[in-house]
Amino acid sequence: MIENKGISICGIDYSYPAVNNEAPGLEIFKDLNMNIPEAKVSVILGPSGCGKTTLLNLISGLLTPRCGQISAPGEGGRPPMSVLFQEPRLLPWKSVRANIELVLRRSMGKKEARKTASYYLGLVGLSDYTDYFPSDLSGGMRQRAAIARAFAYPAGIILMDEPFQALDLGLKLSLTALFAKLWIEDSRTAVFVTHDINEAILLGDEIFVLSAAKPSLIVEHISNSIPQSQRSLDSPKSIEIEKQLYHLLS
Repeated sequence: MIENKGISICGIDYSYPAVNNEAPGLEIFKDLNMNIPEAKVSVILGPSGCGKTTLLNLISGLLTPRCGQISAPGEGGRPPMSVLFQEPRLLPWKSVRANIELVLRRSMGKKEARKTASYYLGLVGLSDYTDYFPSDLSGGMRQRAAIARAFAYPAGIILMDEPFQALDLGLKLSLTALFAKLWIEDSRTAVFVTHDINEAILLGDEIFVLSAAKPSLIVEHISNSIPQSQRSLDSPKSIEIEKQLYHLLS
């Protein structure tokens, strides 16, 4: 069983380096604090350029804050994290199943990796396409494979960087529902970055809104108490949250 862990962000500062020695660096965060709860989907919502992806990269360890601390309890330091990107990022020379097996080989044997890959591909409706190459699949099917890979990887934390951004509305809603279904069955600690209010409402148990002005601050934290399986965009609670979010982002 995968152990879920929350994430604590305490007083972090981060600036992008100066272009030259005379100009100051661009300050993205200053004394940013937030607690991302265990086994919930926390959405980081804000306009383009507000620092959402930067925050995700700080959580993952790809970037290091100038000061402050980001912690998620785990043996030997930072725990394993699974990442779902804007693009599927599947290796074109490997089959769909082989792409998933590749990320599992360090944590399990060959037979278990194949069984796990097949199981998650089944959950996303790709059982008949396990031996296909990414170029043989539609964009939506490739992203479904990427979702399967993210859940197949044995990590208690999943980080998602606007994974449905490039998709049309119908496909976006379909994959949003698919992710919610997978998460209900396997409730990891998830951090979902988006600028889409509908995605935030449908997926976010906790919604953190970042300011457009730099350094970026959390201007609002909204908790959505409606269970994932019962959420819809036309419910009174969702409409209330939508109005609040539009006001904050306008």
